[in-house]
Amino acid sequence: MKVKRIISLLAICAMAGPALATDGYFSDGYGIKAKGMAGVAIALPQDALAAANNPAGMVMVGDRVDMGLDWFRPTRGADIVGNGAGLNGSYSANDKQNFFIPEFGYNKMLGSDMSAGISVYGNGGMNTRYANNPFAAGALATYGGKSPGGINLEQLFIAPTFAMKVNKSNALGVSLVFAQQRFGATGLQAFTANPAWSVSPGNITDRGNDTTTGWGLRLGWTGHVADNVTLGATYASKIKGKFSAYQGLFAEGGEFDIPENYGVGIAVKAMPQLTVGADVKQINYSKSRSVGNNVDCFFAGTCQLGAANGPGFGWRNTTVYKLAASYEYSKNLTLRAGYSYNKQPISQNQTFFNILAPGVVEDHLTLGATWILANRNELSLAYMHAFNKDVPGANSIAAPFGGGNANLHMYEDSLGIAYGIKF
Repeated sequence: MKVKRIISLLAICAMAGPALATDGYFSDGYGIKAKGMAGVAIALPQDALAAANNPAGMVMVGDRVDMGLDWFRPTRGADIVGNGAGLNGSYSANDKQNFFIPEFGYNKMLGSDMSAGISVYGNGGMNTRYANNPFAAGALATYGGKSPGGINLEQLFIAPTFAMKVNKSNALGVSLVFAQQRFGATGLQAFTANPAWSVSPGNITDRGNDTTTGWGLRLGWTGHVADNVTLGATYASKIKGKFSAYQGLFAEGGEFDIPENYGVGIAVKAMPQLTVGADVKQINYSKSRSVGNNVDCFFAGTCQLGAANGPGFGWRNTTVYKLAASYEYSKNLTLRAGYSYNKQPISQNQTFFNILAPGVVEDHLTLGATWILANRNELSLAYMHAFNKDVPGANSIAAPFGGGNANLHMYEDSLGIAYGIKF
């Protein structure tokens, strides 16, 4: 009963405001230990959040509970230049900048070769709050938009997981993933200026927070291919969702699917105290129409907001490369460091819509540590810095909005803490 109460509490907290924008809008890692290694975890399970990275890893972490909290601080905004509608200027999206994202994992061994557990974690990142709303500036103010303006997307995942060792070297795992998404938009009245621009002009902005739920699967494998080498692979299916309150904004009448993603990893015990790991992960943003469809047809007047194959944010698929190391400094202290890189998903001619979602950071550095306490439980910390990235907009603002360029910029910091209880 205690575990059920903890899961319920953390699920409520997780929907209270996650805002991540690291690998696009996916988190750079799940679990504070993995975060200290730039998210490297596909072949290196370390706690009961392992199912978020590769469900097969749960059978390797033993009986445990992990609870964590990540303080996340993104700094993002846009500069508009060359605009004929009075929008020129610098706009900060940081009217809300500090976010606290909880995580939770529980795992129970069923004998020596099977386990059952649950992991609770989140995504977000399409989050902006402009105290000075660029979509209500200059000539656009006549359409009724107000400040603050922006959007907020939150995704909560609850993943019950079963894993088993099929022999002494290989393990398989499966998670049935429940996803709840929440979305809200404010201050976008400029897109209602022409009723012909949307299939449902009354469902574009200021409709409060809408929620949608869906189910998917995550599958995983790990294999010890040598005494000191472990490989891993994982696949997560697309999870469908639809925001009815914003059917005039998102393609397919409000469709907002969580894209499929998959990856492979390796962990090498280079020395008794040193483990080196690497992951490669693919996120297929383009297959979620509301995220991947280009805005070009809208600006050309050949498609409507909310229509079948209507405009989206124009995000490309992204491949993420991660490299990290873990060093056992002493029997009670483990140190971690990592680096990850992903080519940001926004093209230069797609930046105007992405003033709302400037998820453009590419390079991340992380540090982490775990202390074994006197009671054998664990205290872990992780720090992440994503370096500033600028994306200039090349003629990204169409004539109805005054033309010109929307230039995006972003950097991030996070600091996480977790407590692990081993049984």
